Amino acid sequence: MASLKEVKTRINSVKSTRKITSAMKMVASAKLHKAQGAIENMLPYQKKLNKILTNFLSADLPVESPYVKEREVKRVAIVVFSSNTSLCGAFNANVIKMLLQTIGEYRTLGQDNILIFPIGKKVDEAVKRMGFQPQETAPTLSDKPTYREASDLAHRLMAMYVSGEVDRVEIIYHHFKSMGLQILLREMYLPIDLTRVIDEEEQKDKEEVEDHEIANDYIIEPNAEELIANLIPTVLSQKMFTAAVDSNTSEHAARTLAMQVATDNANELIQDLTKQYNKSRQQAITNELLDIVGGSMK
Repeated sequence: MASLKEVKTRINSVKSTRKITSAMKMVASAKLHKAQGAIENMLPYQKKLNKILTNFLSADLPVESPYVKEREVKRVAIVVFSSNTSLCGAFNANVIKMLLQTIGEYRTLGQDNILIFPIGKKVDEAVKRMGFQPQETAPTLSDKPTYREASDLAHRLMAMYVSGEVDRVEIIYHHFKSMGLQILLREMYLPIDLTRVIDEEEQKDKEEVEDHEIANDYIIEPNAEELIANLIPTVLSQKMFTAAVDSNTSEHAARTLAMQVATDNANELIQDLTKQYNKSRQQAITNELLDIVGGSMK
């Protein structure tokens, strides 16, 4: 059994760790509150923008866009969102696992034909360990996403797709549902499917779909070609920004939960060590009393 001094030292050590995890939980919770407000305000706009675009193009207009043309996949680009720091549970591990699975599906293309755009230091380090050369991205897009940086990355990917430098673009990120639930998503970014409603929640709700039937009669000014040329890049840029904010919010939620669990575990460990300390101390006092009583009876 450990000595009283060792147990006391362990209790003090766990208490110090508990202070750190408790402080990190409060910081992550404050960041989550701010990020959650941003994503909740932006998601309705993103969904409505997607619906406008899909409804518009479902009108069978004679308009073609280079972003919807599918071709044989010879080169693929993968955009992966992670965090810059650790201590957020399995957040980064799940992202890396999904990335490995995705790379495995494209192994036949050859390593040089798989371009990885890592958003976040953790996935950037993982990509290097896999033997890939990560593509350059904005360093602050993970922890402090801005629309300008997301838009720059989106336009870069669009230019690569139109020029034929890549034949497919996929994105991997966490979607924030609640503090206790973040869903890891893998979505096709390019080419985009504009023949269906992107909003999955409205697809599942049959009544809502019936109440919002798609109208196919449009009066377009100045013309359909110009509208398409401006609308699709806007939707793609907004989608990239939404993914960045979604991932950032999910990171703070995962860290808040992880630090809460760590703090609770520390409290339980302190209670167990305190019981052990009191039991050992009581046993030591009892032994001393027995020695004194035994000595006085000689």
